[in-house]
Amino acid sequence: MSARSEVKEHRPKAGHGAEQAGRGSRIRERLFGLHTRSRRVISEHRNRRKLRDREVSDRSRRGLDWTNFFLADVQLSFGSFLAFYLADLGWSKQNVGLALTVGGLAAVAAQIPGGALADAVRWKRALAASGFVLIAAAALILALWPDFSLVFVAEILHGSSAGLVGPAIAAISLGIAGRHAMSSRIGRNYRFAGAGNAVTAAFMGALGAYVSNHAIFIATAILCIPALAALTEIRANEIDYVRARNAAKRDHTFDLQRLVDLTKNWRLVLFAGALVLFHLCNASLLPLVGENLAHSKVANSALFMGGLIVVPQVVVAILAPWIGYWSELWGRKPLLLAGFAIETVRALLFALISDPLLMMAVQLLDGVTGAAITVLTILVITDLTTGTGRFNLAQGVLGTMRGIAAAIGTASIGTIVQHFGDLTGFLLMATGPALGAALIWAFLRETKPAKYID
Repeated sequence: MSARSEVKEHRPKAGHGAEQAGRGSRIRERLFGLHTRSRRVISEHRNRRKLRDREVSDRSRRGLDWTNFFLADVQLSFGSFLAFYLADLGWSKQNVGLALTVGGLAAVAAQIPGGALADAVRWKRALAASGFVLIAAAALILALWPDFSLVFVAEILHGSSAGLVGPAIAAISLGIAGRHAMSSRIGRNYRFAGAGNAVTAAFMGALGAYVSNHAIFIATAILCIPALAALTEIRANEIDYVRARNAAKRDHTFDLQRLVDLTKNWRLVLFAGALVLFHLCNASLLPLVGENLAHSKVANSALFMGGLIVVPQVVVAILAPWIGYWSELWGRKPLLLAGFAIETVRALLFALISDPLLMMAVQLLDGVTGAAITVLTILVITDLTTGTGRFNLAQGVLGTMRGIAAAIGTASIGTIVQHFGDLTGFLLMATGPALGAALIWAFLRETKPAKYID
């Protein structure tokens, strides 16, 4: 073969280089366009937040901030700390699961009436205040009279508070911020809630280690006082009643037919199904870890339990506002998928490790999931109920479904672990979020509106 033919054989095609250059140019244009769009969306998001901030007093904003902070404080001792507390008192895993299930069922029973009340009444702050009173009563019972039957009474009181405080705080947030600034307001709510959880978990862990486990619940009751004080700082006249229900303008009506109407919103039903799968497994994950830690008799186990709660809450406090920003930029669906997938990984990792320090590292993932799912759940409900006046009722319905799933999951996982071991329980807890992610990916369209109506 001649030299000329060899050169010709190895010479690249003229069109090939031009094609590569064109492809590279298109990629650069897309990246530049994404960067420009990101800056524009974030700028619009901040401008909407600043506009609402000018319409609402600093007093109300700070009051709502600190209400979320102290709400997280007083809720923290229930759940994982309660499981640890009861296990330390000698309760079996099955009885711990039963007590948590009773609390979960009480929360379920309160969700729909609480959501309907939050839509119907103008006294949003009074609803939240009544919930704080129930929490204080439950905490005092657990601290002073932790008998078998009274523990169940305390769990019923605490569970009932969930149907009052949660919908009331969400209604106040929407009534103050409006739809167009709801993502930033919810992100801010969970930033303060995450900070409250982190600070209080460290404090509660220290109380359990150096004072007594009973002191954890005494402190919970005391913290209800600043929570109520923060709530009074929110000005009632700055909570728009119509907007707080996500209703159309000048719509002041309320009727029970709305509960039936919610079942016709198939996207809301689909989203609720995914949340059921998630909470069926998620609710019992950390309580099971806490029980194992208490039974292991590791030195300073109360401090490690506090660490398992502090670590994700620090992540939530940092990440929650960014979830609001990113949901405006990329939409709700990609972030939901990421949150569900990360929870699956977390459950699988807990199946493989038992070292407390490694457990705290894995709990970083819980912070990512917690920030994503909690913020996005409120935003998706807001998206799917816009103009209906059913925002808080929808929260109640979804809260009921989540609560049923959590109660069933907690009881069944406790029984399964009792008979088949921890590994089986953790593997089962990894399946729910995975199935929920598949459901969202396959069937749920993006819910973020192209333009907000307010």
